[in-house]
Amino acid sequence: MEEHQIYRIDHYLGKETVQNILVLRFANGLFEPIWNRDHIDHVQITVAETLTVGRRGRFYDATGALRDMVPNHLFQLFSLVAMEPPSRFEAHAVRSEKAEALDAVHVPSEADALRDSVRAQYVAARVGDNEVEDYRRTADVTPDSTTETYVALKLMIDNWRWAGVPFYLRTGKALKSKRTEVAIKFKQAPFAMFRDTPVDRLAQNFLVISIQPDECIGLQFSAKVPGPVIAISGVGMTFKYQDYFDAAPSTGYETLIYDCMIGDAILFQRADGVEAGWRVVQPFLDAWRGAGPNGLALYEAGSEGPNEADQLLARDGRRWRPIA
Repeated sequence: MEEHQIYRIDHYLGKETVQNILVLRFANGLFEPIWNRDHIDHVQITVAETLTVGRRGRFYDATGALRDMVPNHLFQLFSLVAMEPPSRFEAHAVRSEKAEALDAVHVPSEADALRDSVRAQYVAARVGDNEVEDYRRTADVTPDSTTETYVALKLMIDNWRWAGVPFYLRTGKALKSKRTEVAIKFKQAPFAMFRDTPVDRLAQNFLVISIQPDECIGLQFSAKVPGPVIAISGVGMTFKYQDYFDAAPSTGYETLIYDCMIGDAILFQRADGVEAGWRVVQPFLDAWRGAGPNGLALYEAGSEGPNEADQLLARDGRRWRPIA
């Protein structure tokens, strides 16, 4: 079987909001000119789940959050945000640029991998009316397991567009709420103009592409609060798919199966993209294996994750967007 005959399905690529990242970037002169290191401070990609491991203990304990989610779901979002403009909107051109983006990710040393990553397990807590048990008490999970149910990574891209711009990725089980989003943080405007006014800070400028549970795109910016003095507050504009399009909800598989039938491979991973993704995560897996239980953090089920993940961004003077 040849590569062009293989259709590797990742249902995330069938979601309308994910596909819309390409249109948002490349069909709007408003965004593409500022989609670079000169204007973007950092990027956050979040895939948070409220579900526990449940009955998948045997599979999950041998896999973990990094292998389960990052090389496929999170890297699909990552590559769509980071890729260069393809020469044309067709499978070979788009998949080549996505693979190039992953191939440009800086491969860390073992020490850097430990410094720029967080792995954690959830522990027992009461969530609403339910008691969630420790991950290690899950059926078919070893009592001394060091398998992560949460992972956060800091990645850097070694190319002209993204040099110096960190990409922060996080995903985990048994978190506070279910949320998948890409948040692009733009650089702060100069404060000098407002130095003689009672403005102590400017609102953060985020472009947020929400994939689930809400399908929308939001833009956050600063605006003057009505009144006799200059007071600035953060405001937001939100585009919701349901307000503009009469589209039935879908899981993404419907689109992908149809594309298989008509031979359109644009939404499917190619082998070089898959291999590039695994080259990125392998140093983290090797570093964690060498560290054993050292460095494994804990977080309560129903929380936003471990404190160590907050510290990962705090070291750079940044913070995660709330999951809730």
